[in-house]
Amino acid sequence: MRTREAARNSEAILAAAREVFLADARAPISAVAERAGVGISALYRRYPGKEDLLRTLCHDGLRRFIAEAEQAAAEPDDWAAFEAFLRGVVEADVHSLTVHLAGTFTPTAEMNTDAVRASELGDALFDRARGRMRAGVVPADVTMLLEMCAAVRVPGDPARTTELRRRYVTFLLDGLRAGGELPGPPPAEAEVNWRWRA
Repeated sequence: MRTREAARNSEAILAAAREVFLADARAPISAVAERAGVGISALYRRYPGKEDLLRTLCHDGLRRFIAEAEQAAAEPDDWAAFEAFLRGVVEADVHSLTVHLAGTFTPTAEMNTDAVRASELGDALFDRARGRMRAGVVPADVTMLLEMCAAVRVPGDPARTTELRRRYVTFLLDGLRAGGELPGPPPAEAEVNWRWRA
Protein backbone atom coordinates (compact mmCIF):
# COMPACT_ATOMS: atom_id res chain seq x y z
CA MET A 1 0.00 0.00 0.00
CA ARG A 2 2.74 2.44 1.01
CA THR A 3 4.75 1.57 -2.13
CA ARG A 4 1.74 2.30 -4.35
CA GLU A 5 1.14 5.61 -2.60
CA ALA A 6 4.81 6.56 -3.03
CA ALA A 7 4.62 5.72 -6.74
CA ARG A 8 1.43 7.81 -7.09
CA ASN A 9 3.12 10.72 -5.29
CA SER A 10 6.16 10.48 -7.58
CA GLU A 11 3.97 10.54 -10.68
CA ALA A 12 1.91 13.43 -9.30
CA ILE A 13 5.06 15.42 -8.48
CA LEU A 14 6.57 14.97 -11.94
CA ALA A 15 3.28 15.80 -13.69
CA ALA A 16 2.84 18.89 -11.50
CA ALA A 17 6.46 19.95 -12.01
CA ARG A 18 6.04 19.72 -15.75
CA GLU A 19 2.95 21.96 -15.66
CA VAL A 20 4.41 24.44 -13.18
CA PHE A 21 7.81 24.82 -14.85
CA LEU A 22 6.40 24.98 -18.37
CA ALA A 23 4.30 27.91 -17.19
CA ASP A 24 7.20 29.54 -15.30
CA ALA A 25 10.70 28.03 -15.12
CA ARG A 26 11.44 30.34 -12.14
CA ALA A 27 8.49 29.09 -10.07
CA PRO A 28 9.39 27.91 -6.55
CA ILE A 29 9.44 24.22 -5.75
CA SER A 30 6.62 24.83 -3.24
CA ALA A 31 4.32 25.54 -6.22
CA VAL A 32 5.03 22.01 -7.45
CA ALA A 33 4.14 20.47 -4.08
CA GLU A 34 0.93 22.50 -3.97
CA ARG A 35 -0.06 21.52 -7.54
CA ALA A 36 0.75 17.85 -6.84
CA GLY A 37 -1.26 17.87 -3.61
CA VAL A 38 1.67 16.60 -1.53
CA GLY A 39 3.54 18.06 1.39
CA ILE A 40 6.81 19.86 0.74
CA SER A 41 8.62 17.23 2.84
CA ALA A 42 7.33 14.45 0.52
CA LEU A 43 8.73 16.35 -2.43
CA TYR A 44 12.11 16.98 -0.76
CA ARG A 45 12.41 13.28 0.14
CA ARG A 46 12.48 12.51 -3.59
CA TYR A 47 14.23 15.64 -4.87
CA PRO A 48 16.66 17.41 -2.51
CA GLY A 49 16.36 20.62 -4.52
CA LYS A 50 14.80 22.28 -7.53
CA GLU A 51 17.77 21.43 -9.76
CA ASP A 52 17.31 17.73 -9.04
CA LEU A 53 13.67 17.94 -10.07
CA LEU A 54 14.49 19.89 -13.24
CA ARG A 55 17.21 17.39 -14.14
CA THR A 56 14.79 14.50 -13.70
CA LEU A 57 12.16 16.17 -15.90
CA CYS A 58 14.60 16.93 -18.69
CA HIS A 59 16.30 13.56 -18.51
CA ASP A 60 12.92 11.83 -18.74
CA GLY A 61 12.23 13.91 -21.87
CA LEU A 62 15.62 13.01 -23.32
CA ARG A 63 14.97 9.32 -22.72
CA ARG A 64 11.60 9.65 -24.42
CA PHE A 65 13.29 11.31 -27.42
CA ILE A 66 15.73 8.37 -27.63
CA ALA A 67 12.88 5.86 -27.38
CA GLU A 68 10.98 7.59 -30.21
CA ALA A 69 14.11 7.62 -32.39
CA GLU A 70 14.89 3.97 -31.71
CA GLN A 71 11.32 2.93 -32.49
CA ALA A 72 11.26 4.96 -35.71
CA ALA A 73 14.62 3.53 -36.81
CA ALA A 74 13.01 0.08 -37.11
CA GLU A 75 10.78 1.37 -39.96
CA PRO A 76 12.28 0.11 -43.26
CA ASP A 77 11.17 3.05 -45.42
CA ASP A 78 13.57 5.96 -44.91
CA TRP A 79 11.02 8.78 -45.19
CA ALA A 80 8.42 6.91 -43.12
CA ALA A 81 11.04 6.38 -40.40
CA PHE A 82 11.90 10.08 -40.35
CA GLU A 83 8.23 11.08 -40.34
CA ALA A 84 7.41 8.64 -37.51
CA PHE A 85 10.31 10.07 -35.52
CA LEU A 86 9.21 13.69 -35.90
CA ARG A 87 5.57 12.92 -35.18
CA GLY A 88 6.56 10.84 -32.13
CA VAL A 89 8.79 13.58 -30.72
CA VAL A 90 6.08 16.21 -31.20
CA GLU A 91 3.46 13.96 -29.56
CA ALA A 92 5.83 13.29 -26.63
CA ASP A 93 6.28 17.08 -26.21
CA VAL A 94 9.91 16.79 -25.15
CA HIS A 95 10.94 20.08 -26.75
CA SER A 96 8.65 22.17 -24.53
CA LEU A 97 10.84 21.22 -21.59
CA THR A 98 14.04 21.89 -23.52
CA VAL A 99 12.92 25.36 -24.52
CA HIS A 100 11.75 26.33 -21.02
CA LEU A 101 14.32 24.60 -18.82
CA ALA A 102 17.58 24.65 -20.78
CA GLY A 103 20.29 26.39 -18.82
CA THR A 104 18.40 26.27 -15.50
CA PHE A 105 20.34 23.28 -14.09
CA THR A 106 23.65 21.49 -14.51
CA PRO A 107 23.30 18.29 -16.57
CA THR A 108 24.81 15.06 -15.23
CA ALA A 109 27.40 12.99 -17.09
CA GLU A 110 24.66 10.45 -17.84
CA MET A 111 22.48 13.18 -19.36
CA ASN A 112 25.40 14.32 -21.53
CA THR A 113 25.93 10.73 -22.71
CA ASP A 114 22.22 10.38 -23.50
CA ALA A 115 22.26 13.74 -25.33
CA VAL A 116 25.04 12.45 -27.59
CA ARG A 117 23.05 9.26 -28.19
CA ALA A 118 19.90 11.26 -28.98
CA SER A 119 21.82 13.43 -31.43
CA GLU A 120 23.34 10.39 -33.16
CA LEU A 121 19.94 8.71 -33.52
CA GLY A 122 18.27 11.87 -34.83
CA ASP A 123 21.11 12.51 -37.29
CA ALA A 124 20.95 8.91 -38.55
CA LEU A 125 17.22 9.23 -39.25
CA PHE A 126 17.83 12.58 -40.93
CA ASP A 127 20.58 11.07 -43.10
CA ARG A 128 18.30 8.23 -44.17
CA ALA A 129 15.65 10.71 -45.38
CA ARG A 130 18.06 13.35 -46.76
CA GLY A 131 17.65 12.20 -50.38
CA ARG A 132 13.98 13.18 -50.30
CA MET A 133 14.50 16.59 -48.65
CA ARG A 134 14.96 20.06 -50.01
CA ALA A 135 18.52 21.05 -50.83
CA GLY A 136 20.28 22.80 -47.97
CA VAL A 137 18.28 21.31 -45.06
CA VAL A 138 20.49 20.35 -42.09
CA PRO A 139 19.71 18.58 -38.79
CA ALA A 140 19.78 21.91 -36.93
CA ASP A 141 16.82 23.05 -39.06
CA VAL A 142 14.84 20.11 -37.70
CA THR A 143 15.75 21.05 -34.11
CA MET A 144 14.44 24.58 -34.66
CA LEU A 145 11.26 23.32 -36.35
CA LEU A 146 10.55 20.95 -33.45
CA GLU A 147 10.94 23.86 -31.03
CA MET A 148 8.45 25.84 -33.11
CA CYS A 149 5.93 23.00 -32.85
CA ALA A 150 6.52 22.88 -29.08
CA ALA A 151 5.68 26.59 -28.87
CA VAL A 152 2.11 25.84 -30.01
CA ARG A 153 0.06 25.74 -26.81
CA VAL A 154 -3.57 26.46 -26.00
CA PRO A 155 -3.63 27.11 -22.23
CA GLY A 156 -6.00 24.81 -20.38
CA ASP A 157 -6.76 22.71 -23.45
CA PRO A 158 -4.22 19.91 -23.96
CA ALA A 159 -6.41 18.15 -26.54
CA ARG A 160 -6.52 21.24 -28.76
CA THR A 161 -2.78 21.77 -28.25
CA THR A 162 -2.13 18.23 -29.49
CA GLU A 163 -4.48 18.70 -32.44
CA LEU A 164 -2.72 21.90 -33.53
CA ARG A 165 0.73 20.41 -33.09
CA ARG A 166 -0.24 17.48 -35.32
CA ARG A 167 -1.39 20.01 -37.91
CA TYR A 168 1.89 21.92 -37.82
CA VAL A 169 4.15 18.88 -37.84
CA THR A 170 2.40 17.98 -41.11
CA PHE A 171 3.29 21.44 -42.47
CA LEU A 172 6.83 20.88 -41.22
CA LEU A 173 7.15 17.55 -43.03
CA ASP A 174 5.68 18.92 -46.26
CA GLY A 175 8.10 21.84 -46.11
CA LEU A 176 11.10 19.54 -45.69
CA ARG A 177 10.28 17.46 -48.78
CA ALA A 178 12.29 18.11 -51.92
CA GLY A 179 11.33 21.34 -53.63
CA GLY A 180 12.73 24.81 -54.15
CA GLU A 181 15.79 26.36 -52.54
CA LEU A 182 15.64 27.65 -48.96
CA PRO A 183 16.50 31.30 -48.30
CA GLY A 184 19.45 32.11 -46.03
CA PRO A 185 21.96 29.83 -44.33
CA PRO A 186 20.93 27.13 -41.85
CA PRO A 187 21.29 27.76 -38.10
CA ALA A 188 24.81 27.40 -36.70
CA GLU A 189 25.48 25.08 -33.76
CA ALA A 190 25.83 28.08 -31.41
CA GLU A 191 22.42 29.36 -32.51
CA VAL A 192 20.80 26.04 -31.63
CA ASN A 193 22.68 25.28 -28.39
CA TRP A 194 23.08 28.71 -26.78
CA ARG A 195 20.69 27.87 -23.92
CA TRP A 196 22.92 25.10 -22.63
CA ARG A 197 25.96 27.32 -22.22
CA ALA A 198 26.40 28.99 -18.84
